[in-house]
Amino acid sequence: MINGALFRRELKISVKLLLIFSAIITLYVTCIIWMYEPETVEMLDSFTQAMPEIMAAVGMTPGAANLLGFMISYLYGFILLVFPMVFCILRGNGLVARYIDQGSMVYLVASPVKRRTIAATQMLVLLSGIFLLIVYTTVLEAVAAQILFPGELKLTELLLLNAGLLSLHFLIGGICFCASCIFSESRNSALVGGGIAVLMYLFQMIANVGSSAEGLKYLSIFTLFDPNGLAAGESSALIKMVTLLAGSIVLYPIGIAAFCRKDLHI
Repeated sequence: MINGALFRRELKISVKLLLIFSAIITLYVTCIIWMYEPETVEMLDSFTQAMPEIMAAVGMTPGAANLLGFMISYLYGFILLVFPMVFCILRGNGLVARYIDQGSMVYLVASPVKRRTIAATQMLVLLSGIFLLIVYTTVLEAVAAQILFPGELKLTELLLLNAGLLSLHFLIGGICFCASCIFSESRNSALVGGGIAVLMYLFQMIANVGSSAEGLKYLSIFTLFDPNGLAAGESSALIKMVTLLAGSIVLYPIGIAAFCRKDLHI
């Protein structure tokens, strides 16, 4: 059960952020796909080989065999992880904790709307925003690839890959939403929710380098996102994707329950 008026109001706020992040993603995605030329690929691979540790940290690996492999190397290790993650942090924090911090939540709770309905509505706003951002990215990639390199990109592989990406960001959103529901101060919500997400990404970056700190990957949810495995339809990658989804299914109800039991000092 959600509140339609609240959902529409919050979705309008989400759209403003979505336009900004969509513009950034459009720039990077179109540029990377446009660069899929033998000469450019060879040049980028030479950069990667010259600075292997730095490139590996952000998931960039040389030797892509096809267009999707090239996109995975230069989009799915940093761009399509970080920008949607920032959206999750900003939006997740603004949906609950910021309202409480500013005192605006008093008016929402005082209205004839149940707390659970308010929390469920805010949850749906966040999930809708993440879904729209990843769907836009998928459509953009498919269209750009078809225009620039007709027939080079298999749609089924792209859809499976981005289903995994969506599952990952649903879980990141769940972490941020949960923190937003638990903490009453916006800064604490952002610090914990956003801090956990950023810290896990940093763990993944360090682990990617292949140093003695490789074990840090087990402390990061980003390890469960396997772009190459998903594109190839590997069962292990699919299991990891389901694990990401399961984690998000657990976190959102925890956040709603925490908000319902919260003392708002009204």
